[in-house]
Amino acid sequence: MKRTKLFLIFAILACIGFISGYRGVLAAEFDEDDIEQFSPFNVKSLWLLKQVKYIIENYQVDADTKPATDEALLHGAAKGMVEAWKDPYTRFVAPAQLREEEVELEGRYGGLGMYIGERDGQILVISPMEDSPAEKAGLKPKDQIVKVDDEVVIGWGSDRVVQKLRGEPDTSVTIWVRREGEDELLEFNIVREIIKIKSVRYEMLSDDIGYLKLTQFKHNTDSEARDALRDLIRKGARALVLDLRNNGGGLLDVSVRIASLFLRDGLVVETKGRYERANDQYYVEPSLFLTSMPMTVLINGGSASASEIVAGALSDRKRAVLIGEKSFGKGSVQTLFHLTDGSGVYVTIARYYTPSGKVIDHVGLSPDIGIKGEPSRIISEDIQLQTAVDEVKKKLSPSIAIKNK
Repeated sequence: MKRTKLFLIFAILACIGFISGYRGVLAAEFDEDDIEQFSPFNVKSLWLLKQVKYIIENYQVDADTKPATDEALLHGAAKGMVEAWKDPYTRFVAPAQLREEEVELEGRYGGLGMYIGERDGQILVISPMEDSPAEKAGLKPKDQIVKVDDEVVIGWGSDRVVQKLRGEPDTSVTIWVRREGEDELLEFNIVREIIKIKSVRYEMLSDDIGYLKLTQFKHNTDSEARDALRDLIRKGARALVLDLRNNGGGLLDVSVRIASLFLRDGLVVETKGRYERANDQYYVEPSLFLTSMPMTVLINGGSASASEIVAGALSDRKRAVLIGEKSFGKGSVQTLFHLTDGSGVYVTIARYYTPSGKVIDHVGLSPDIGIKGEPSRIISEDIQLQTAVDEVKKKLSPSIAIKNK
């Protein structure tokens, strides 16, 4: 009883302090309209934030020994505000994290080598990169990451999970994932490596069938793919299998240039958004056209974003047959807005549409020939690749128009 009375007295005194402070704010000489010109919230909302900060600083058990910096509070508020829009690809990025992501775009960084994303509140593996620690360990597209080391990551944002997965090379991290068809969580202990991204691999599968695999769309992928395709043609390729399985995407302009290798003209992809500059149409670059040889395209649940643009364009234009499994369905455009303190906000400004008007985002591309399987370097074990080869053989004719450059 005494404890209850003491708590009530304590609460009353706290409320008196709040009321006195609030009156002081209201008595101050200021124009609310002036405040709302530079504040994202009205005065009452700002006062709410002030109350929360006051309560935590004065009553949270560790606040006096582990105080939060103003920068941490500001970034936390900004992140929470962005997350309120419930778009997993619109996200706030603190300065240190943004610098790390810029290093990743350069094609060399420490980690596990996989793309992850959010969908319906879950953190999913979009695709493991070829020859990466993640692929070697056995992680697969659409695995749901549930726990990393000793922390359950359900409810976390993808950027926070990425930070947890990264670390110094030669250190290990344990991941628990939920996989469709498995009753128990699967545990993977993986050693981090310096990830060196190689985006193009190719070879001749037979005397007249070439194979071109793209693992992502980074700055030089289109020129590397062009050189690879020229070499395949010199070696006698009259038909092609383009492998976009587990390709998590990359740069929009690179995807347009890749499509231009196989299309003489016409629309590749259209973007539609709320503001005028987000609405655009991207057409083939005719000078990049290289070959009209018959081709099939392999896709699966790890094919996302830029790889879906290429596959969608080639399919809609009747240029290639899609073989494999339904793609991931990440068909949206993000733009990075740099903020004054070195942080940034990635904002989804538009969605992709294939030449025929199909929406990619949250829908994905369905293959013309659906067949389940796993990518493998051993052709006899890769049933999807075998199917693609058999299909493209049907389209071979004695004379195939090839433009060499």
